[in-house]
Amino acid sequence: MLGLFIGYSIYMSPSKEELEARQRQQDSLRTEQVKKMMLDSLEQTSTIASPTTEYGEDKEDKVSVPRTLTENYGAFSLAANSSLGESIVVENDFYQIRLGAKGGKIESVQLQNVLTHDSLPVVLFDADKSETVFGFSFTSNYLVFNTNDLYFQSDNQGDTIRVKGNDSVQIAMRLYPNKTEEEFDTESYIEFLYTVRGNDYRTGLLVSFFNINNYIDRNQSETILTWKTDLFQQEKNFKNEMNASNIFYSDIGDVNNLKESPDKGDSVFYSTQIKWISFKQQFFTSTLIADDYFSYANMVVNVPQRQSNNVLKTMKAELSIPLDGKNQTFGLSFYFGPNKYRTLKHYNINLESQIQLGWTLFAWINKFAVIPVFNYFESFGWSYGIIILILTIILKTILFPLTYSNYKSSAKMRVMKPEIDEISNRYPKQEDAMKKQQAVMGFYKQVGIKPMAGCLPMLLQMPILIAMFRFFPSAYELRQQPFLWAKDLSSYDSVLDLGFEIPFYGDHVSLFCLLMTAATLIYTVLNNKMMTMAGNTQQMKMMKWMMYFMPIMFLGVFNSFSSGLCYYYLLVNLITFAQMGAFRLLLNEDKLRAKLQANRSKPVTKSSWQKRMEDMVRQQQAAAAQKNSGGLPQTKQRSNTSLQGKKKR
Repeated sequence: MLGLFIGYSIYMSPSKEELEARQRQQDSLRTEQVKKMMLDSLEQTSTIASPTTEYGEDKEDKVSVPRTLTENYGAFSLAANSSLGESIVVENDFYQIRLGAKGGKIESVQLQNVLTHDSLPVVLFDADKSETVFGFSFTSNYLVFNTNDLYFQSDNQGDTIRVKGNDSVQIAMRLYPNKTEEEFDTESYIEFLYTVRGNDYRTGLLVSFFNINNYIDRNQSETILTWKTDLFQQEKNFKNEMNASNIFYSDIGDVNNLKESPDKGDSVFYSTQIKWISFKQQFFTSTLIADDYFSYANMVVNVPQRQSNNVLKTMKAELSIPLDGKNQTFGLSFYFGPNKYRTLKHYNINLESQIQLGWTLFAWINKFAVIPVFNYFESFGWSYGIIILILTIILKTILFPLTYSNYKSSAKMRVMKPEIDEISNRYPKQEDAMKKQQAVMGFYKQVGIKPMAGCLPMLLQMPILIAMFRFFPSAYELRQQPFLWAKDLSSYDSVLDLGFEIPFYGDHVSLFCLLMTAATLIYTVLNNKMMTMAGNTQQMKMMKWMMYFMPIMFLGVFNSFSSGLCYYYLLVNLITFAQMGAFRLLLNEDKLRAKLQANRSKPVTKSSWQKRMEDMVRQQQAAAAQKNSGGLPQTKQRSNTSLQGKKKR
């Protein structure tokens, strides 16, 4: 018992990694508690009128520091003065960013030559519209503060800085502690060094802690980087875009995301190393990438209770960075740009995996077939409506043998319908259903009909249809691309705004969706007619109304989906109609029937599987006959007879 107790204790004790993770979590909780205490203290002191302390005789050349700032920020109280520094605007070929003096952070990001659904510039986030936080937490003499609340200084001031082509520019933002009560210690600082390249979606950020160990508590072994912002609506369909907005993160090996919920948010504490974290929208993303790794992360997605200021969701991440010396640097970079597969894949850190292309098989179809076709034909400058048409023709051509096999299988059963009806008439009773099925399958085997040949092609086509279902709503290539009456193939093509909402349908009429539904209904009618002619009457009775109901249900589901997706499904149906017409002309049903009749005279070789199935059917029939007769099994009767003979002898 003692040995079991000791072994159980050892087995259940946490590992070293788990203990370290728990300790980090406890440290984070303690830091949050101290932050809350500091915020409560700030709220209390802000209501008290505090005089300012002025240093020196020349008041204009000295910094006036409120006593509350000294009490709250200690050695960094001078940097809490809002009169320090101005914002700096930098733009390259792809975006424009504004670096703020407060926090030394990127306050806003506006993409170049990209517009929202209502023709406004695409702004990924903006500190003027909503709260934006990017800062490191420190403790100094038992005071807790965040660099987001302090003011950085820079030598770059004035007009907008423009970077083009292969050029680059660096902007240094520095946070200085107090040397005295009236001047900064310029030999010690926290520096944010931004690097902006002319033709790159990335912005480099080198964070340096230089001689700062004298101003922060020496027992602080890590700092928490807090990144928080609101994501704004960019697309026409608010609900779809909100559902697609989420936090993605990766340790390079795996890419994960928080739970996707349209009504409520989610949070996760990731206790192992993280390479990058993304605040992702439907077609754009803001990604923070570590040159090395973040130690761990706490991530939160909040859904606003009220839809105000076009805010989709609020994203927040707390990332741990180790501190181990007085002079330390930590390399970061941002990606501000589109969720375009080829663009994200270029960076070779698995950023493209945050584009929702479906599960493994469906993702392979999109990655290795659909996206390469799009990338190839878009280089010619063709309309994306034409590219979708070419893609559909290519896919239907590849699937042509399967489609022909499906049609030929239906045609075989259709031309042999008189014989199948004759077999059915032999077994009119319900209890003979198994015999009838066995006779029909035997007839199929005799003439060379393979019923499963018609089902297999449909099953093989399903992955492609599902892959397209995931590709079109997330394809950046289709964003704001017009075709015919559709102004944006990535969103619904409203030809009539109803002014009111119909449950399960919406408040608009999508023409591509209507055409797709009509084509699907026509295909269903033709397919049902072919199945009826093939002799599947009983099956049709069970599935007829379901098959007609599905297209009507699609009308409600796809009305607010990508018009490019509805256009693709419409083309699939139209090309299928054309193929069915061609098959009907090419396939001579009289010759096909004669060939099948000739097969009846040939000997049929039964497979081992078919023999086992027939043996099983015979055994079931024998058991049923014995049960109905109420007699004993034959072997048992013989046994009783032999016993009676022995007694007589």
